[in-house]
Amino acid sequence: MIYLEKFFRSLVPPVISMIVVPFCSLVLTVIAAHFVLGPIGWKIGSAISSVVFNGITGDFRVIFGAIFGFVYAPLVITGLHHMTNAIDLQLIADYQGTMLWPMIALSNIAQGSAVLAMIYLQRKNAAAQEINVPAWISCYLGVTEPAIFGVNLKYFFPFICGMTGSACAAIVCVSTSTTANAIGVGGIPGILSIQPQYMPTFALAMLVAIAVPFVLTTLVGKKKGIDKQAQIAQEEAEMEAAAEAANAETEVNLVSENEFKAYLDGEVISLKEIGDGVFSEGMVGDGLAIKPANETVCAPVSGKVTVLMQDSKHAVGMTLSNGVEILIHVGIDTVSMQGDGFEYLCKVGDVVKAGTPLLKFSKAKIKAAGHPDTAVFVVTNANGIDTFKFISGMKAKTGETVIACY
Repeated sequence: MIYLEKFFRSLVPPVISMIVVPFCSLVLTVIAAHFVLGPIGWKIGSAISSVVFNGITGDFRVIFGAIFGFVYAPLVITGLHHMTNAIDLQLIADYQGTMLWPMIALSNIAQGSAVLAMIYLQRKNAAAQEINVPAWISCYLGVTEPAIFGVNLKYFFPFICGMTGSACAAIVCVSTSTTANAIGVGGIPGILSIQPQYMPTFALAMLVAIAVPFVLTTLVGKKKGIDKQAQIAQEEAEMEAAAEAANAETEVNLVSENEFKAYLDGEVISLKEIGDGVFSEGMVGDGLAIKPANETVCAPVSGKVTVLMQDSKHAVGMTLSNGVEILIHVGIDTVSMQGDGFEYLCKVGDVVKAGTPLLKFSKAKIKAAGHPDTAVFVVTNANGIDTFKFISGMKAKTGETVIACY
C-alpha cells in the first residue's frame, strides 16, 4: 500500500494527491476488511453463537438457563449485558431465531416483580412509593436500571429474589425451547417478539418471573420488618411531638438514677430473642424484653411520662432528668388491637418514681388476638451516654431486679 501511495504521488499534483491518495487508501482498507477480516469475524461470531445455541439446547440446557437467568441482572450493573445483543443477532442469523432474548426479557420482569413486592410492603410509606412505582413500571417495560439501582440494590434482598425468580423463569423458557424472532422491547412487551407457537410457554415463564420474586421478596421483607417501617416512623413522630409538648411544660427536678429495675415479673430476654425483625434488630433502640408473668407495667426508673399512645394504649415513653428517653412497648404488633385489653394508669406530664404503675394489659386478650405478649424495653435516646449495660437471662421481680444500668 505504501508503494501505491508513492506511485500516486508521482503522477498527480500535490494538492490533488492530498485527496486522491487517502481516498484510495481507504478503499483498499475497506476491501481488505471485507474480504479478509470480515470472514474471520463472521466465523468467530458463528462459533460463539454455536456455543450458546448448544448450551441452550443441549443436555445441560436447564443448568445453562438457570445460570444465565441468575447472572443477567448483575451483568446489567456492569454494562456487560450489551454484548448479548450481538449474540442474539448471530443466533437469529444462524438459527432463524434466538432463545437468549426471551430469558433477558424475563429477567426484566423478575426484577420488576421484586419492586412490585416492595410496593406492597411499603404501601404505607408515601416517600418510598415515589421511587418504587415509576421504577416498577419502567422495569416491566424493559428498562431495569431505575428498579435495580433505585430500589432493589438499596435493600439488596429484592435484587437476589429477582435473580432467583429470573433463574426459575429461564428454566421454564429453555425447557420449552421458547424462541424469539428478533430482539424487541424487554419486559412484558417482550412477548411480541416471541414466535407465535411459543407465546403460551413464554406466558407461563412470565407468570413464574412475576410470582417467584414477588413471593420471595414479600416473605423476606416481612421477616426484616420492611412493612412495619412506616408504622415505626409514625410512632416515633408521635413520640417526638408528645415529648416536645411535655418539654414545654414546667420542668420538675427529678432524682437522677443509674439503674433500671424490672417493670414486670417474668423472664428477661435479649432483643435478639424476640425475632420480630424490628425491635430485635435494634431499629428502635438498644434494650431487652420481658415475657410477663403479671399484667401491670411499672416505671423502671424515676422520670416524667412524655409519650402515650392514646389510640392503642400499648406503649409508654418516659424522659429521665438527664435527657435519656426510654420506651416500654407491650406485645408485638399489638397496635392493631386499637386499645382493646389495655388501660393507662398515668397521663402525659406525670412525674413518677421507680415502681409506679403505668399501664395494665390483658395477657388473655393479646393471646386471643394472635400476638406475643412480650413487653419490650428500649432506650430510644441515650443522650450521649454510651455505657448502657442490659442484663438478661434471669427471672425478674417488679421493682427489685436490676435489668439495666449505666
